[in-house]
Amino acid sequence: MKNMEITLNNGVKMPPIGYGVFRMTDPDECEQAVVNAIQSGYRLIDTAAAYGNEEAVGRAIRRCGVKREDLFVTTKLWITDTSYEGAKRGFERSMKKLGLDYLDLYLIHQPYNDLYGAWRALEELHLAGRIRAIGVDNFTSDRLSDFIFWNKVKPAVNMVECNPFFQREPERAYMEQHDILMQAWSPLAAGQTGLFENETLLSIADSHHKSAAQVALRWLTQRGIVPVVKSANLQRMKQNLDIFDFTLTDDEMSMISKLDTGHTCFAPRNDGPSMDEFLKKSLLYKL
Repeated sequence: MKNMEITLNNGVKMPPIGYGVFRMTDPDECEQAVVNAIQSGYRLIDTAAAYGNEEAVGRAIRRCGVKREDLFVTTKLWITDTSYEGAKRGFERSMKKLGLDYLDLYLIHQPYNDLYGAWRALEELHLAGRIRAIGVDNFTSDRLSDFIFWNKVKPAVNMVECNPFFQREPERAYMEQHDILMQAWSPLAAGQTGLFENETLLSIADSHHKSAAQVALRWLTQRGIVPVVKSANLQRMKQNLDIFDFTLTDDEMSMISKLDTGHTCFAPRNDGPSMDEFLKKSLLYKL
């Protein structure tokens, strides 16, 4: 996939698809899954302080047989550390757990707490060569606009939920306008809402001798979005990676665009009570 790498707004090159480890809480299983993913061909590995598995990911990186410089490793700063001093502490804690000398990408995980103080810390770590690129996660367009306006350094990446049922085209276009790469978490809608059985996706998949999941992932990459997929099943790992030998037609892309519901596939956090509950739970994460 070397020749398909995407160039970020600071010149750093990033693989076109990644492997994520959200909710992989068993250390041994997580470690082996990451080893399997890397040996299957993934070069972008995505974790987070809040996932509780950075140590397992670090062990897998050391075991995998691939040079560190050939991997693109992402982790994320949790809400409780989102401040200037907190970001410095959170970064060092993550680096110790991962056992790495530098990160390829460091993201502010959620758009809450002292974002601007945290960003100052990330900028300094980037200038010091500790992080190759910095970005954000779960920022809606209004949050992203405010963030861009008041900061000199733009995020290289914004990672958001994106899949055929929540397509976020206006947000994608806004990020493209500002030269910010859109990454997609839950690109297969976590198997919810019948994505794997969807008639439109299955019909398109049949014409390409692919699966519905492969069509959904290819649809994302053709929109210039980098999906981060998760599976502990070796066969599905390889299938999810095998999406660059076919191209969806304009008609097929249009058919998929009609699947958009315009809302998240998960519980929304768009009012005071839901945010109160989320922020209270954020304090329970053991970093």
